[in-house]
Amino acid sequence: MFKLYFFLMVAFLNSCINGYDGSVMSGINAMTYYQSYFNIEKTGQETGIVFSAYTIGNIVGSFFCGPFTDWWGRRWGMFIGASIIILGTCVQAPSTSLSVFIAGRFVLGFGIATCATAGPSYVAEMAHPAWRGTLTGLYNTFWFVGGIPATWVAFGTASVESDLSWRLPVWLQAVASGLVLLGCLFCPETPRWLVSHDRHEEAIRVMARYHGEGDRNSPIVLLTYREMIEEIATEGSDKRWWDYTDLVNTRQAWWRLLCVVGMAFFGQWSGNGAVSYFMPTLLDTIGVRNPKEQLLYNAILNVISFIMATVGAHFTDRLGRRPVLLMGTSLFVLWWTIIVTLTALYGREGELSNTNISAPGARSAIAFIFVFGITYSFAFTPLQALYPVECLAYETRAKGMGMYNLFVNVAAFFNNYAIPVVFEKLKWRFYFIYIAWDAFEAIFIYFFFVETKGRTLEEINEIFEAPYPKKKSIQKHIVVVTDCGVLDKGLEDC
Repeated sequence: MFKLYFFLMVAFLNSCINGYDGSVMSGINAMTYYQSYFNIEKTGQETGIVFSAYTIGNIVGSFFCGPFTDWWGRRWGMFIGASIIILGTCVQAPSTSLSVFIAGRFVLGFGIATCATAGPSYVAEMAHPAWRGTLTGLYNTFWFVGGIPATWVAFGTASVESDLSWRLPVWLQAVASGLVLLGCLFCPETPRWLVSHDRHEEAIRVMARYHGEGDRNSPIVLLTYREMIEEIATEGSDKRWWDYTDLVNTRQAWWRLLCVVGMAFFGQWSGNGAVSYFMPTLLDTIGVRNPKEQLLYNAILNVISFIMATVGAHFTDRLGRRPVLLMGTSLFVLWWTIIVTLTALYGREGELSNTNISAPGARSAIAFIFVFGITYSFAFTPLQALYPVECLAYETRAKGMGMYNLFVNVAAFFNNYAIPVVFEKLKWRFYFIYIAWDAFEAIFIYFFFVETKGRTLEEINEIFEAPYPKKKSIQKHIVVVTDCGVLDKGLEDC
């Protein structure tokens, strides 16, 4: 079992890579040596290109990560993604021109797309069925294990009086990628990938060793293997790198895609994008204008968010996916309503950007911004990798996660480039959009999101085959072991 945890930890490092690479550039962008070396400002067209190159690389990579992970396997998908990231680091870190630096950012983003597809797929397919929800939920919490060091590294190297202040954080991008590269050499391939490639004996050995405590006749091994051979096609679309039709060619495929795309946009547009954008402005209003102090506040929030995300991962199996998401989105509506009220009452003309806001009002607004961040980390962070993986059938899992990654980046692109423009016109009234949107999210989740708790990945297929998948998903489900074998049955009433 400890070997299994080691293999899953290697996969978790893919989330660390994403967290570090996605966070470190914000700190580097504030460094004077970086700005003077490339003759660049904190804001402006060139800075926008530097940041967008990473996102564009991620979007382009979304169309390749599925075929990589389907064709060569989940573990080699992680290996390929880590290799591309190391290549991007070697281009970016020693760069002597801004164009080369931007090219390195593009390559990094491309590699991240593959890691973000192969990593959660490996965890979900390799984890013991009894712990799949918690372990796959923990995958995304490791974003903070990369994001927090990135923040502190930038905080520490900001004091270095040389170009090393920004080159060192860039070089450190290769650390987690290198560990993934080496770790993949020791990881077994997932049983589902092996079954899909007609390597049944290898799949049984992997399941017996890591799920059945060495017993090939363990009930969990027998049940899982039986479901795999019934549900996984050896000639499925995962063998055709160009074929994405299975994502949209049936009613159940559309329902799956609805859940996946919904999770992609809800995970980015619930208000978390505005939190990261407005935090410096809010801190300015109460007199915290020192960039290093603002970085410290942000680092503290990251630590708290990591703790709450870890706690949330533990509760995804206890409470279920739907209840956690419904609770989170409902609280988002409440928190944004309170923030809007505080802004309107304490800001002159209700503008948070105004430095004459009363200190108590600003502190209260910041407190509820923190509360929002904590709630988001508990409810959404663990499920951002877990839920889409569970909703996708095996044949479409890698390509579907590639599309999930695509929509996440499209939503994030909007956060980075549209919110500032809209906010400039609407000011604090922009928060009303979040209130309405989060209310819509709660309604959408209630009627369309399925419950995946307590089922194997193959049993989830039965949910989407039903006329109304959401109703089918909240039925009780039992597994019975008899002398004649393993039986499973879904009950009609909750």
